[in-house]
Amino acid sequence: MAWRCSGNTNEELLDNLFNNGLIKSPTVKDAMSRVDRAHYCPSPQYAYEDSPQSIGHAATISAPHMHASACESLLPFLYPGARILDVGSGSGYLTAVLAELVCSKEGGKVLGLEHIETLRDLGEANMTKSDTGKRLIESGKVSFVVGDGRLGWKDQGGEEWDAIHVGAAAVKLHKALLEQLRRPGRIFIPVEDKDGSGDQFIWVVDKSKDGSVTKEQLYGVRYVPLTDAPK
Repeated sequence: MAWRCSGNTNEELLDNLFNNGLIKSPTVKDAMSRVDRAHYCPSPQYAYEDSPQSIGHAATISAPHMHASACESLLPFLYPGARILDVGSGSGYLTAVLAELVCSKEGGKVLGLEHIETLRDLGEANMTKSDTGKRLIESGKVSFVVGDGRLGWKDQGGEEWDAIHVGAAAVKLHKALLEQLRRPGRIFIPVEDKDGSGDQFIWVVDKSKDGSVTKEQLYGVRYVPLTDAPK
């Protein structure tokens, strides 16, 4: 169905995704409508296609329907004032959408974590293409850092994250990410299947108030791997 959803404008793309059921939440649609995907794609003429694009360094900006799915899965934890970690932030597009959902007068923080400095710089530069993005970065509510996504990110003061999005396929659910998740909290993460087939599946991992953890496998995907930075 995704092939039907491309548009000529950001609005048309999102309307098509919504009308075809690939965006279900008006809240998510509204947040995505405030972030122009053309600011985050290397080929702006293809920005409103529902397909991934290479951004270099063996990384991609995911198809819009995948970003919508991630937001909808995490939505119960994307409230104003929440703290969100975006592992593998890449172009910065989803980082910006997450910021639209959680950053408000009450606070909120979104941190984009990249293992390649050039991509960290790309995400930040793309956000500054809009006045809203520039204000969010200048305010400190959105920031981009370089680090190993498998280790998560211990922010100043050691505060935990309400939700963690992982935009690259992990070989397992890394312990550090789970440890840095609040109670309650949720992780959206693609994980390679243990059978060695090379298949990947989205997992939603919940930590409850009492610290117990539940995992749900959703659907098959194809993401770049969550690995060391290239040397």
